[in-house]
Amino acid sequence: MKRHIPTLLTLTNLFLGCVALVCAFNNQLKWVPYLVFFSGIADAFDGLTARMLNVSSELGKELDSLADMVTFGVVPGVVLYHLLIESFQHAPLVIANNQYIWALPAFLITLFSALRLAKFNIDTRQSMGFIGLATPACTMFFIGLIAAHNGTAGFLTNVFLNSFFLYAVAVIFSFLLISEIPMFSAKTKNFKLKDNKLLYFMFFFSIASLIIWGTLGLTISTLVYIALSIGNNVVNGKETS
Repeated sequence: MKRHIPTLLTLTNLFLGCVALVCAFNNQLKWVPYLVFFSGIADAFDGLTARMLNVSSELGKELDSLADMVTFGVVPGVVLYHLLIESFQHAPLVIANNQYIWALPAFLITLFSALRLAKFNIDTRQSMGFIGLATPACTMFFIGLIAAHNGTAGFLTNVFLNSFFLYAVAVIFSFLLISEIPMFSAKTKNFKLKDNKLLYFMFFFSIASLIIWGTLGLTISTLVYIALSIGNNVVNGKETS
C-alpha cells in the first residue's frame, strides 16, 4: 500500500487545483489562495514521501507534472484572466464590449508553464536548484494579486487592477519561466545555517509577509525570491541569460 501514498498526495494536489478552478469560475477568488496553498503542501510532500518510502517511479514523475500543470499552470492563468476582466471596468467601449478576447493573453502564463514543466522533466541540471522560475513560485505571484480583488491591497489596488500592469507581468513571468536564470530551491543536503542562509531567510520572510500583508505577501515574497536568486548569481558569478 505504501507505494500508493505519493500518488494519493499528487492526486490531492490535482483535485485541489480543480476545486480552485471551480471557485475562480464562480467568482469566488477569495478561496483560491487557500486551495493553492494546500495543493502546494501536497505537491511538496509527494516527492519527499516517495523518496522516504523508496517508491519513486517514472509514473509518479509524469503524474506530478500533469497535476502541476493544472494547479500551477491553468490556475494562475485563470486568476490573471479574471483580474484582466476586472481591470476593463472603465476601459473604452471597444475593449469593454470584447473584454473576453482582450483578457486571453492571461493564458500566456499557462502556455509557458507547460513549456517550463516539459523542460524541467528532461533537464538534468535541476537536481538541487532551478533553471528559470519554478511554476509554484510563479503561481504564488499571481495568487497574491487576488488581494486587489479582495480589497486588501491598499494603495496598490489600482496598480494591480491596471490592464497594462497585468499584461506586462504576464510577459515578464512567461519569460522567467523558461529563462536560463539559476534560482535557488528548498532542496538541501543539510540544515546547517551557513549552507542555507538564503533558504532560511526566505522562509521567515515569507511567514512574516503573510502575517503583515496577508495574501499580498505571496506576491511580495515571490519578488524578493527572484531578487535574491539573481543577487546570489551575481555574488557567486553564475551566468544568467
